Amino acid sequence: MSTSIRHALGTSVLRRMWILALLLAGTMPTFPIQAATLDPAVMAKVQAATFELVAAKPTADPLTYEKPLPLDQLPYAQRNDKYISIATAFVIGHNRYVTAAHSLAMLMGDNLWGSVELRDAQGHVYPIDQIEKFSLAKDFAVFSLKEDPAPAPLPSNANPALNQTVYAIGNAEGEGVIARDGLYTSTTPEEESGRWKWMRFSAAAEFGSGGGPLLDKDGKVIGVIVKKSPNENLNYALPIDEVLNAPDNLANLDSRAPYQLPMFDTTISNECKGQLALPLSYDAFDTSFVQWRNACIDAQHSALLSQESDNLFPKGAGSDLFLHAEPPTHTFPSLMVLTDSGQWRLLPIAGGAKKHPLSHNGFIVNGFAKNTFFEHIGRPDNVSASQYYGDPKFLMDTLATQGYIQRNVGTDNVLVTSLGEPSQIAGYTDTWGRHWRQYAWPMPFANWYVMVSSLPVPDGYVALIQYIPASAKYLHMLELREMSNYIFIAYDGSLAQWKDFLQQTQLLPDAFKNIHVAFDYDQRFSYTSNRIHFAFTPQLQKIAPDSSMTLTFGYLRDGNKIVWDVSDVRVKPDALTQSRINIRRNVPPTDDLDSKYKEEWVKYTLSQHPYDGISSEHNDVAEIATVINQHSNPKPQVLYSAFYGVEGNQPQDQMKSKLDMLVNGFKVNE
Repeated sequence: MSTSIRHALGTSVLRRMWILALLLAGTMPTFPIQAATLDPAVMAKVQAATFELVAAKPTADPLTYEKPLPLDQLPYAQRNDKYISIATAFVIGHNRYVTAAHSLAMLMGDNLWGSVELRDAQGHVYPIDQIEKFSLAKDFAVFSLKEDPAPAPLPSNANPALNQTVYAIGNAEGEGVIARDGLYTSTTPEEESGRWKWMRFSAAAEFGSGGGPLLDKDGKVIGVIVKKSPNENLNYALPIDEVLNAPDNLANLDSRAPYQLPMFDTTISNECKGQLALPLSYDAFDTSFVQWRNACIDAQHSALLSQESDNLFPKGAGSDLFLHAEPPTHTFPSLMVLTDSGQWRLLPIAGGAKKHPLSHNGFIVNGFAKNTFFEHIGRPDNVSASQYYGDPKFLMDTLATQGYIQRNVGTDNVLVTSLGEPSQIAGYTDTWGRHWRQYAWPMPFANWYVMVSSLPVPDGYVALIQYIPASAKYLHMLELREMSNYIFIAYDGSLAQWKDFLQQTQLLPDAFKNIHVAFDYDQRFSYTSNRIHFAFTPQLQKIAPDSSMTLTFGYLRDGNKIVWDVSDVRVKPDALTQSRINIRRNVPPTDDLDSKYKEEWVKYTLSQHPYDGISSEHNDVAEIATVINQHSNPKPQVLYSAFYGVEGNQPQDQMKSKLDMLVNGFKVNE
C-alpha cells in the first residue's frame, strides 16, 4: 500500500475538509465582504448580518511525525487562526440565525473539533444556544446564540423574479465572507417527489458558502445557499419562504440516502423519517440527532440484508464454488463478492498483495479494494504473542513505518510515524465464529478516523482498514463488521508461532473447540478433530520450530447448516521447501460446476492417478497420494485424500512406504 492517506482521502476532499487550517493558535483576521454593485449602505447591513460557521481547532495532537511540521508553509492567516471555517450563517430575526442543516450535521457525533459556533467579521465568536427549526431534507437550520450580538436582520423577499441579478454571500474555501453576483435563472422540483422547488442561480458559490444568504439586487434574502450543481455552473438555494413558513419548535429529520455494501452491487434508498421537539440545546440536539442517524443506518443495513437474503452467501446456486470446490490456500485476506453473473468469487486486490519485509522476520502484505486497505501483518520474532496481540498501538505503528499515513502541510507531505493509542477498542464475532477486534484512531487535524478491524492469526494479524470522516464513523464501523463475514483467509504459521497462538485461547475461532493440534519437536505431530485424526513422526517428515502448518478453512455442509471448518491441512518441514504432507477433504461437485471439478471427483472415487498410490515427479518434487475412505460408501459424500511430497528424485518403494506411514492410523470420523 504505497498509497498514502492523502490519496486515500483524495486531494479534493482534503481541500474541502479544511486541512489548510490545522492545530494552530492565534488571532482571528478580519475578512471584509466584497460585493460588485450593492449599495454601500446595504453592504454594511449585509456585512453585519452574515457570519462564518466555525469550529475550534483541536488543541492536542496524538500523532507523532518523522519531523517537525513545516507550519511556516501555511498562509499567515490560516496558521494563526484558532478556528476552522466551515460554512456560512446569517440573521433573519431577533436572535434567530439560519444556516444549512448539513453544515451542523457533519460535525455531530464523533466530532474531533470543537462545537459549531458563529464568528463575525471582527473575529468575535458566539456559541450556539438553542436549535429552533431544522429540516434535513430542505437543508436548513434556525438557531439562537447564547450571547446575541443583535445585528439587524436581513429583510426577505419571498417572491423574487427570474432572470434578475442576485448575490451569493458566503465563506469561500475558508478565506472569508465574500459576495459574488450572477442571475436567478430557474427553479427545479425537489428530486424525490417535487415537494418544493429549488432555486437555481449562476452566482459562484464555493465550498464554504453553504448556509449563506442569496440576495436580490436590493440586498433582500431570497434563499439559503445549499449546494453546488455537479455538472454545470448553476448552484442551488432553498427559497427563504420555506424557512420562514416552516413550523416552529420542530426538527424534521426525514431523509433518503443510498445504502450499499461492498460485497454486492445492490443499492437501496429507503426513506428514514423522524422528528424532534424543539427547542433543544446544541448538545441535546447533537445527542438526539446522532441516535436517530445511527438508527437509520441500522434500519438501512437490516433492510438491505433482508432484501438480498436469498442471494447472500452461502445461500443460492452462486455459492456452490465455495461449498464444493477445493478452497484456495490464501493467507492474505480476500473479500468474497457477488459477481454480475450471480457467482460468489474472491475479489482481485489492487496492488498485487505485495510483501514488504520488516526486521526480525516481520512483514506486511497489503492491497486495496472497495475503499478498504487489506493487510496481512507478520509478528516479528522478538515480540511475544501475548504482548503482540494485546497491543493495538504496536499494530498501527507497524503499519505507519511503511509510510502509509502522511499529512499535507503546504507543499510538504510529512510522514506520520505513530497514531498513538486508539480512542475506541471493541470486540465482535463474525458469522463463522472468528473473533475480531475493532479500533478507531483519531486524526484530529482532518476530523477523520482510521478504522481497523483486525483478526489474530498464527503468524500475526489480518486487518481491514478504512480512512473515514468523523461523521461517518458509525456507518463504516458497521460496514467493516459486515465485511468481516465475507473475508476468506487460511491460518498459517511456523509450529513455534502455532504453539504461541494456540495458547491465546481467547483469540481462537470457535472452530478450534473441535480441533486439537499437538506436537513435540523431533518426536511426534498429531491433528485431531471431530472429522479426522492423523499423526506422523520425524521418520516421515521433520518436526521442528521452523516447520510450518497451514489450515485452510472451507464452508462445509453439516446437516442442514453451513459451518466454517478445516478442509485442508498442510504441514511442511520448513516454510521454503516444496516438501509437504497434505490432507484434503473432498465433496462431490454440484451439476453447475465446471467439468474439471467433476473429473477430479471421479479420480477420487475410482482412486485414479494421482490418487492411486503410485509416485510421480512434478517440478522436481516426488509426489504420491491416495484416497483413504473411498470404499466406505458406494456413493460417498465426503472423501479424504492423503498426499506426501518430497523434493528430489525418490524410488517408488520408498515413497509408498512413506505414504503408508501417513495413512496408518488415519481415522475418518464423519
